[in-house]
Amino acid sequence: MINKTFVASFLGWTLDAYDFFLVIVVVPHLAHDFGRSITDIAIATTLTLALRPVGAFIFGWFADRFGRRTPLMIDIALYSVIELLTAFSPNFTVFLIFRAVFGIAMGGEWGLGAALAMESMPANRRGLFSGILQEGYAVGNLLAGVTYWLLYDHIGWRGMFVVGALPALLILYIRTQVPESPAWLAKKPEREALGSGILWHAFKTNWPLFIYGGFFMAAFNFMSHGTQDPYATFLIKQHSFSPQQVGIVNTIASVGAIIGGIAFGALSQRIGRRMAIMIAAILGAFAIPLWAFSQTLAMLAFGGFIMQFMVQGAWGIIPAHLNEIAPALARGTFPGFVYQLGNLIASGTLPLITALAATTFLTPVGPDYGKAMALFTLLALCAVIVTTVIGFAVGKERRTESFMSS
Repeated sequence: MINKTFVASFLGWTLDAYDFFLVIVVVPHLAHDFGRSITDIAIATTLTLALRPVGAFIFGWFADRFGRRTPLMIDIALYSVIELLTAFSPNFTVFLIFRAVFGIAMGGEWGLGAALAMESMPANRRGLFSGILQEGYAVGNLLAGVTYWLLYDHIGWRGMFVVGALPALLILYIRTQVPESPAWLAKKPEREALGSGILWHAFKTNWPLFIYGGFFMAAFNFMSHGTQDPYATFLIKQHSFSPQQVGIVNTIASVGAIIGGIAFGALSQRIGRRMAIMIAAILGAFAIPLWAFSQTLAMLAFGGFIMQFMVQGAWGIIPAHLNEIAPALARGTFPGFVYQLGNLIASGTLPLITALAATTFLTPVGPDYGKAMALFTLLALCAVIVTTVIGFAVGKERRTESFMSS
């Protein structure tokens, strides 16, 4: 049962991320077809990220009240339908509306899937499986890159969004194969006693943790979106790479992300969540020159691999860490909400980097995306280290404790 639960959670996050990254890999093509600038198109990613906390709150509240499975199925259905509708956007305004609604659905999925998966795992396996689960995001990025690489020339960006509606099939698997979270069932009497006030009770008794969690995850989202979202545009505009070359670099970087997330997730089980996060962030800072300033396809691909190994290495620890520090009765809401609150704070990352490249780092041949990404990423990695250190004062790690008793 644990395997089936984990598979469902992993696939839900993978396919959700895949749908998000379909926009990222076709930003220049969307700009051309809608007659807009790159920065204008980047607003779509901002709207998606900004509305994710809304979805995390709504679906998280339902998950804490009524269980994890049903809200997860509804959420997957929503983001699949919106992805399909995106393919038929008649103009830029409608496109933005669809991406905003998609943000609500995307915001709900991660918290539900992470709670369902981590609550179904024994304590001594959470680190490893946290890393695997979080890298569903990188797998989604990889799938988007491969789709772009293999299919864009044949079906265009609209056809890619039609393909993005396939996650709806996952609902059947969850409905027939995935049991409810045992940790949620164990706390059901307490939840029923609190009724609709369950979330307010959790916030009232743990409000400093909620505030800290939002800023902690803002640093993480600045780090991840700063290294991922502008990269395809950087390769296309600054290096004149073809869709196939961008797909190759994206694929290699995604492989690095997957390996890094699993490796650091497992390492965190031994040396501690926060220590592993700081090591990944420090090593990521040393990778910036290779990642942002290399000139050949091979070196840019290698730089992307190393950078995403470190960035997603830190991220691989997050599903376990947030669920472990979360209030037990709000584990469906807390991890997803603070994660997406961080996304809201960091939602302007792509427009900010593109604007920075087009102003502060403008050259005679065009914007220097490499320098803009390098500066932004260095600051984001420093923020990750600082907020992780502050976390020691907020509360202890509980990586060895069972969710059944907490």
